[in-house]
Amino acid sequence: MYKKYPFTQNRELSWLRFNERVLEEAADPRVPLLERLKFIAIFTSNLDEFYMIRCGSLYDLSLIDKDDIDKRSGMTPDEQLDAIYEMSEKLYVLKDETYKDINRTLRSLQMSCLSFKDLSKKQLKYVTQYFDTQIFPLLSPQIIDARHPFPHLINKGLYIIVELEQGYGIISVPNFIDRVLYVPDTEHCYLLAEQIICHFAQKLFNEKVLFKTVIRVTRNADINLDDKAIDDDEDYRQSMKKILKSRSRLSPIRLEFYKDIKDDVCEYLCDHLNLKRKQVFVSKTPLEMEHVYSVIDSASLSLKTPLSYEDFNAQPSIDLDSKKPLIPQIIDHDALLFYPYQDVGVFLDLLKEASSDPNVVSIKITIYRLAKHSKILRYLCRAAENGKEVTVLMELRARFDEQNNINAAEILEDAGCRILYGFENYKVHSKVCLITYKTRNTIKYITQIGTGNYNEKTSHMYTDISYITAKESIGKDAVAFFQNMATSNLNGSYQYLWVAPANLKQEVLSNIDLLIEHAKAGKAASIKIKMNSMTDMDIMKRLVEASQAGVKITMVIRGICCLLPELEGYTDNIWIISIVGRFLEHSRIYCFETQGVNKVYISSADFMTRNTEKRVEVACPIYDERLKKRILDYFDDILKDNVKARYLKSNGQYVRVDSSRDPYDSQKMNMEKAIELVSNKEEKVENGLFDILTQLKQSIFKK
Repeated sequence: MYKKYPFTQNRELSWLRFNERVLEEAADPRVPLLERLKFIAIFTSNLDEFYMIRCGSLYDLSLIDKDDIDKRSGMTPDEQLDAIYEMSEKLYVLKDETYKDINRTLRSLQMSCLSFKDLSKKQLKYVTQYFDTQIFPLLSPQIIDARHPFPHLINKGLYIIVELEQGYGIISVPNFIDRVLYVPDTEHCYLLAEQIICHFAQKLFNEKVLFKTVIRVTRNADINLDDKAIDDDEDYRQSMKKILKSRSRLSPIRLEFYKDIKDDVCEYLCDHLNLKRKQVFVSKTPLEMEHVYSVIDSASLSLKTPLSYEDFNAQPSIDLDSKKPLIPQIIDHDALLFYPYQDVGVFLDLLKEASSDPNVVSIKITIYRLAKHSKILRYLCRAAENGKEVTVLMELRARFDEQNNINAAEILEDAGCRILYGFENYKVHSKVCLITYKTRNTIKYITQIGTGNYNEKTSHMYTDISYITAKESIGKDAVAFFQNMATSNLNGSYQYLWVAPANLKQEVLSNIDLLIEHAKAGKAASIKIKMNSMTDMDIMKRLVEASQAGVKITMVIRGICCLLPELEGYTDNIWIISIVGRFLEHSRIYCFETQGVNKVYISSADFMTRNTEKRVEVACPIYDERLKKRILDYFDDILKDNVKARYLKSNGQYVRVDSSRDPYDSQKMNMEKAIELVSNKEEKVENGLFDILTQLKQSIFKK
């Protein structure tokens, strides 16, 4: 295996190490118990998507070009898949050990997933009666023979496979039955539907059942939507709906057994699913973990409170007073929101206000993901109904959100909004909203640019930055951006915004080059970067050059990082950490500093080739020194973390940072700071009012 670039590592293995860090949160006794259970569910969901997309893509590549070499690791597609399967085996073991530990503690609290051997006679009688009356009539068991061919197993569907005396049978676990059955005489203990059906499988077949277990197939879901031919005479939305239906029938990529496996059964299934034994995994943890959220939600408050994170309410903006009209305030000064520490409600209020303000003539916005019941959708519809020109660039290819976006586009169009669908081969991933405000003599622009989606739900779960400004310079670039989007111009020019694929990557490289020149001249130079993933070879090579020139580079990369730091002769001056905690670290920050001058940008783009070359992304400069300082302080605050932070070593492994000093959890500290900032602001207002009243009293007294 030859690596052309010794300072890089394989993308897929780097992602698996990220998911391992998620699993470490589930194993961390400092994390509240029910939150640890959620982290196992997140790990499982993450791994599902990884197999559907990344392994699916590698599998397709292995069929087309077995000798295609990954330039970061020197591995062929088959070698990468083999390495993934090997690492996955270890992660399954770690997941099972962690789940067993959590479930053991939950059992003592009467809130665990039980097995049938745990049931009393009375409880077994109850479950038996429930199966006979509520589940049995809804099942469709099938034997498999010449007249009953092997059925199509839907992606991630749960099935019971049984070995019979004369062959095999299969039972689908219906998705329309309740998955969780609470067991009587326990507080919140339960059984899962697949456990119950598996236990009573013999009742469904005339032959003796020799072996039975739960299985699940994961299918390749890596549909390249741009490769699908769309008829010129057909509506784009309708074409997308048809294409999405094919996802459930793509090739199997993984087979999972729950608890028990038998060699001849495994061989039989692998033959029918065209899988190899190394693509088969045994899990002692339930194969689908989505049920844990409903279990936790249904638990009593007295039980949940000590076992979950303390509630945190996003705080009001310290830049804007939501009790007063927002548009005049924004015209007066810029505002910055840090989610989830500050409330997305301020932006929602701005849209609501704009939807009915007589001076607002248009609202334009790019949408990649929306909440299921979106207020943003409602306010955009209201604006259109109030006669505003509303333009929505809706990206229908946001993976696994395609149907939700199709539905939203139909609602918006019915309300009178103009809907655009972006570009062939380029997803629109930018987060830009432009409100045009017109008075008799002037036109003003209010521009909002963010690092995260317009999704009220995730704004309380992800860390993101939202910048709102009335700067004419940014507004004019935003006008040009939307005009270019509407005329399919990917190569438009911008004065202040960096827009991919037109100029974002080139601007990043140019700024790194500038710092290299300064460092070579003996001047201090540094780069600070925060993002989700780092895979772009051109940018990584340039960062290596910067490191070799003496530029100090600090990066916070949550997920995939193909660049190896602190490698002698290459990345000696690069230090990389990852934060996995209560909130998903999602904000993107680029900072270039030399001779005391800081250039600070927030962006929707990670440094991945797909973002820099194959998506429409936007990076926005922050010029207000007050707001710039806030972002830099926020970045430096993350670097102090010694509770959730792990630093990346030159061998690709992650280790916890030194925790010998007092514990510092950056997310927890930012929650506390958000509350403190609002408290200080209110105190200043109260003191100001007190001073005014005092002055009035003194004036009256003198008179």
